[in-house]
Amino acid sequence: MLIGVTLVMAGVYRGMVDDGKALLDNSGADLWVVQQGTLGPYAESSSVNDDMYRTLSAMQGVEEASNITYLTMQVRKDESDVRAMVVGIAPGGNGTSAGWPPYLITGRQITRSHYEAVADVATGFTLGDRLTIRRNQYTVVGLTRRMVSSSGDPMVFIPLKDAQEAQFLRDNDAIHQSRRRTAENPAFNRPGVPDLLESVNASKATNSFVNAVLVRLDPGVDPEQTANEIEKWKRLTAYTRADMEKILIGKLIATSAKQIGMFLMILAVVSAAIVAFIIYTLTMDKIREIAVLKLIGTKNRTIAWMILQQSLVLGVIGFVVGKITATFAAPLFPKYVLLLPVDAAMGFGSVLVICALASLIAIRMALKVDPAEAIGG
Repeated sequence: MLIGVTLVMAGVYRGMVDDGKALLDNSGADLWVVQQGTLGPYAESSSVNDDMYRTLSAMQGVEEASNITYLTMQVRKDESDVRAMVVGIAPGGNGTSAGWPPYLITGRQITRSHYEAVADVATGFTLGDRLTIRRNQYTVVGLTRRMVSSSGDPMVFIPLKDAQEAQFLRDNDAIHQSRRRTAENPAFNRPGVPDLLESVNASKATNSFVNAVLVRLDPGVDPEQTANEIEKWKRLTAYTRADMEKILIGKLIATSAKQIGMFLMILAVVSAAIVAFIIYTLTMDKIREIAVLKLIGTKNRTIAWMILQQSLVLGVIGFVVGKITATFAAPLFPKYVLLLPVDAAMGFGSVLVICALASLIAIRMALKVDPAEAIGG
């Protein structure tokens, strides 16, 4: 069971890395353009004017630029809710633009500018379900698979304008208080300018920002060069695919990776202690037999090899049972668990090493046995 837990924890780390790479792959972008000085839409908050995509689209070497928003929240369905990343996608893509889900397993893509959604199957939603995001309700028109955030939360795609409203939507009391403060400000409520107050309130009610602009480049264009041009002339920060991988793996999941590594070390020490105790106990039960072997002239290395064989067989049986347990238990975990053959091979080698080291205590004790104990001496 300890070996099975160890393999699952290694699979949890592999799954976190795979989630991050899947997020980047599914976005379909070559560059992520974000607010200057930030680490991008996945690691930090970022705000970019939603008209910036037009400027980026006009740059040489840029095939397409698409606005996108990300917001992790609880998405409600009837009386239950699901933790999900709500993604606002620009209209007109129909599945081909950057940011859109690249494929569906059933249903269709979003075709209307409001109140339609495409959800990942991990949310548990089905076609036709009515979802509540902030104050609005959305109908699930399509289902996709393996569209997750860097933390493993499934994605729900909605139109960009709806996502912008949901991200910065305030409650009614906050809106009322804001309008009252604006009306009491003489700079915005001038007697000679009757429309000024309405214009100010209207500007506060709209959101003209997105979290990032996803840029797709023409074939053969150097991403690094284009990113440098964007940073130089547009006063924004642009990340390539390699940069985003470093951010996701080296920063977002770095602490989780260290924590998992510490758990693996603890499990390895506990496993070694358990194996050592078992082998020691089995050896103590065979003291008289070992003494008889010594009495008839059996060499010490033969006795040591027998105990080592016993320990290694115990390790092999434990690994087989642990691997089977991990394989069947992995799909039951709420987060994605990726069990790689290379991890299984490394785990098998580690188990054999641990068992061999754990048998040294029993071997040392067996070699000190006096042959006279065979005849009750």
